[in-house]
Amino acid sequence: MSLDWIYFAISWILLTWHSAWDAIGVPVGEVIGTNWAWILAIVFLVVTVRVILFPVFVKQIKSQRAMQALQPKVKELQEKHKGDRETLQKEMMELYRKEKANPLMGCLPMFLQIPVFLGLFHVLRRLNPDKSEAGKTLYGWTVGQFDSASSATIFTAPIAGKFGSTAEELSRLGANGTTVKVIAGILVLVMMGTTYLTSRQMILKTGWAEDPQQRMIQRLMLYGIPLSLLISGAIFPIGVIIYWVTNNLFTLAQQQWVLRKFPPLVTNTKPGATAARNPVQPAKTGGFLNRKKPAAQAPAKPAAPKVAGPKPGAKPTNPKKGSRPAKRQG
Repeated sequence: MSLDWIYFAISWILLTWHSAWDAIGVPVGEVIGTNWAWILAIVFLVVTVRVILFPVFVKQIKSQRAMQALQPKVKELQEKHKGDRETLQKEMMELYRKEKANPLMGCLPMFLQIPVFLGLFHVLRRLNPDKSEAGKTLYGWTVGQFDSASSATIFTAPIAGKFGSTAEELSRLGANGTTVKVIAGILVLVMMGTTYLTSRQMILKTGWAEDPQQRMIQRLMLYGIPLSLLISGAIFPIGVIIYWVTNNLFTLAQQQWVLRKFPPLVTNTKPGATAARNPVQPAKTGGFLNRKKPAAQAPAKPAAPKVAGPKPGAKPTNPKKGSRPAKRQG
């Protein structure tokens, strides 16, 4: 299946934002070794995509809440079918189907962004001043726009360059190999760090899943993907890394807002030392670690009631006084 429609869509959004910043007055030339109009075009490509995917992100959060609500039932199934993995998986899938919960919904926003990432990767990888006019005008570009993007830099490193660029590629871009490696290397580390933080933020807020399959996915998201970027980041153009880092920062802010609006239904942490060190933050109504909740439930009155004393200024009464006249009559 041809992906040309993705390349056209990404090019249109990128060029539209670049034209918008150019019209506003953002310098076309380099300022501090950076062509800010193109950098801002990439940043706002992220904003455009994330605004479009925001409803999907909200569905992701709601699906995760539904999965959390099912954790007690999942635990019961694990105890009931302990040692019978095949039956356990069938029962769990039936439970998810009955309750309309989708374990894969948590990864849906990321999967939907893969075509955007691949489209930008393809578009930026093509930036080469030596291309023919027909190659430059592909996907709706003009020759002037293509040449401008080909020479666009961030701190003197071209956005089409990458950590693993060959000497020939660097020569075509007119770039310094050391500068490209330093800028690309720093951005790759930032990309890894922000990718880890986005996964960690979600897990700390929602807790570790009881389902082993779900927990494996959480571990993959938390550790596997950031580590894989150490290798794959070497083939990403700098412009693509800028997109990824911006996307991660947007995710951190968006998750913080959504998690405040839709607080976790349950508190569930990873067993062991990690749980004690990184407790899940509950909803605000219960206080931090629910410390305020016991105080609110404490009885206001003492447990042992005391005999009420006479009011100040009142004449003392003797409970036996009423029985004495009876003895005198006898």
